Amino acid sequence: MKARIKAARDLLGITQAELCEAADVPLITLRRVEGKPDHVGLVSAEAVRRIVSALEARGIQFLEGGQVAMGPGVALSAELPSKP
Repeated sequence: MKARIKAARDLLGITQAELCEAADVPLITLRRVEGKPDHVGLVSAEAVRRIVSALEARGIQFLEGGQVAMGPGVALSAELPSKP
């Protein structure tokens, strides 16, 4: 999931700080999610849910294998939500 979260953020062109503000999570939390695999265990499932929800609110769709892609990935929705 960490690679998909970073890919989604990069696709939107937003900074870690911008995503953290939208997700209402501390910057260190996102850095752990996007960082080394052993750091992900330090992040709560609720924090990851908030991050994913914030990305989805900006039009990101998280894909599973077989959905448009050959493996897990992200895509930007053709219908972008209006900015808050």
